[in-house]
Amino acid sequence: MTLPMMSKGQNMSLPSDVFQIDVVIGWTEAEIEVDASALLLNADRKVRSDDDFVFYNQPESSDGSVRFLGAGTTEEGAQARIALDLSAVPEDVHTVALVGSVSSGNFGDLGKLALRVVDGAGHSVAEYVTADATTESAFVFGEVYRRASEWKVRAVGQGWESGLAGLATDFGVAVDDDPDLEPTEAPEDVSNTELVATEPHDSTGDTPHKEAVPEQPAKAAAAPKAKSRGVRTAKRVVKKSKPREFMLAELDTWQPARLFSVIGVGTGEEQERRATSALIATMQAVRPFARAVCARIGAPAGAFEGYVEVQYEQGETKVIPDAVLKVSRGSRLWTALLEVKTGNGKLKKEQLENYLDVARKKKYDVVVSLSNDVPASAGELPVEVDRRKLAKVALRHLSWAEVAHEARMLLSHGGIDDDLQAWILAEFLRYLDHPRSGAAEFVDMGRHWVAIRDAVTAGTLRGGDEKALAVADTWVSLSRHLALRLTAELGVTVKHVLPRRLSTDPAARNASVAERLAADGVFEAVLRIPETAGDLVVIADVRTNKIRCRTTVEAPDEGTSSRRLSWLLKQLEDAPGDVQVEAVFSERGNEACEHLDTVRADPKVLTQGRAGDIVSFSLEQTFPMGGRRSGTAASFITSVTSSTDTCYGGVVQQLRGWVPAAPKQSEQLRHGGTDFDEGVLEPTS
Repeated sequence: MTLPMMSKGQNMSLPSDVFQIDVVIGWTEAEIEVDASALLLNADRKVRSDDDFVFYNQPESSDGSVRFLGAGTTEEGAQARIALDLSAVPEDVHTVALVGSVSSGNFGDLGKLALRVVDGAGHSVAEYVTADATTESAFVFGEVYRRASEWKVRAVGQGWESGLAGLATDFGVAVDDDPDLEPTEAPEDVSNTELVATEPHDSTGDTPHKEAVPEQPAKAAAAPKAKSRGVRTAKRVVKKSKPREFMLAELDTWQPARLFSVIGVGTGEEQERRATSALIATMQAVRPFARAVCARIGAPAGAFEGYVEVQYEQGETKVIPDAVLKVSRGSRLWTALLEVKTGNGKLKKEQLENYLDVARKKKYDVVVSLSNDVPASAGELPVEVDRRKLAKVALRHLSWAEVAHEARMLLSHGGIDDDLQAWILAEFLRYLDHPRSGAAEFVDMGRHWVAIRDAVTAGTLRGGDEKALAVADTWVSLSRHLALRLTAELGVTVKHVLPRRLSTDPAARNASVAERLAADGVFEAVLRIPETAGDLVVIADVRTNKIRCRTTVEAPDEGTSSRRLSWLLKQLEDAPGDVQVEAVFSERGNEACEHLDTVRADPKVLTQGRAGDIVSFSLEQTFPMGGRRSGTAASFITSVTSSTDTCYGGVVQQLRGWVPAAPKQSEQLRHGGTDFDEGVLEPTS
């Protein structure tokens, strides 16, 4: 399906049967953080009160119709999501403005900016892409607005150089960013929280902004503190805790007791029950983890509770989802039904549709599927259901890989400041990592893998083969899994890079991968990792049973070829000697390639007798490819993931791009002199 593309100023009607939508704000340069927000505007294009400003410190409107779901990562870069329940938007709200802001830098540094509207099934219904931003520090991507009984989306693309505070003020929000006042963390349950409100007004410059401040009893002998007026935009400082380390074991083989035991776990229902119970118990104990998981499935920030195997009447039968998830925030109650699969268990259309019927009848918000299926791109569903059942209830999918990703991110890169919570989350991750949990991150290439592998070897595969298309889809899912793993490990957004025309069209994407497999016998994934000198390209060559991991680095643009090669070798002092080093020279068709060990012994083997200067280096490492469909030992997936990890750690992370030396001053200027004759320059009035 071709995604409807919009140009600046264009508007588009949303489907009449779609009421639950997510607005995804995306940017390609993921190392710069963008804060997404939404403003609910009346007929005068002003907020009715400060409660109509939805952002990270105030993640939900008072009526619950607009919710900030947080930021995440995709193959194309970083993104932030805002959920809109169009059926709950108050009548006097005419427009929801969708905004992004940066605390440092500007939107011109972010590459392509995108606004995408996604329905309850994860299908994109509209998209606006622009690269026109320059010096703006706040940007209105678009608007969702009402015309009579019809909802529309408009591409705006307008920037502010006054930042989030200036933009919010222009829409009538009172902003309080007084540096003398300590920022407070936004409460998860606002039922016991006082929101200090001010009347909307027009102003310019630094104006007060609104904050949710829990009421506190006055301390004896303490001077009264002026109450903050307006919304505060200061962020909470991220803290990091470490799980407890066990140091008293006499032998390395001694294992600490498990919080979540794997003893007696078989397959099927028992595996699903234990994994579900472990997940929900951990979410209830570790609130930052609950918030991270809930944000992925569209829940508001609030107090989380989970209940297992709740029974519902459905006609003459009973429907029993694996769990019911509840999130409360003030008077707002969000509810989801959860269906869990572990191991090779597959989600079933009929089962999900039964849950959708129950959710619609009970006026619940969403049905969530959780399995080892990793969709090839964010928002895709592993099972298609009757779209008519999604008019009032959303269907979202979560993979165990994404659950593990969120746990690793919190443990490795901050967000938990309680040692006990850190230990509980580490124990949950330890449980997921055990093969008996059935919650593997990515374990199976699918039932067609062996047939397609053998057809490639025999030379009989054709790109249009339906089985090849299925395996191609699994390869793209594996590529996304590689990006998620590296993101959690490194703490930066790793992208799986796809051509734009393929990233929004699953059918064309799978056809392209299958055609490449049939023609060349290879799969290829391009991983873009911030602050590295070049992309990491992972190639699985089915014909030769080899995994090749490669990166290309631009050579210095000054000095001889020998000096350029020396610059590279200094960075590769600890790299394995079997890495192939290819030097590409400025003269077309002039390349040289040798193993790193050989080049270390005699660098001239790459440069002697070559015309032109070295312009780039390609480094490639080769590994054996596993052929099995699944498993943890000789499987194809294990060989791909381990090869990627090894090449990144041993080669890619060692490299830094060339940075030329700063321009040099003349000797006279460096010693405080001047290049002008004395008396030549006349003073100006």
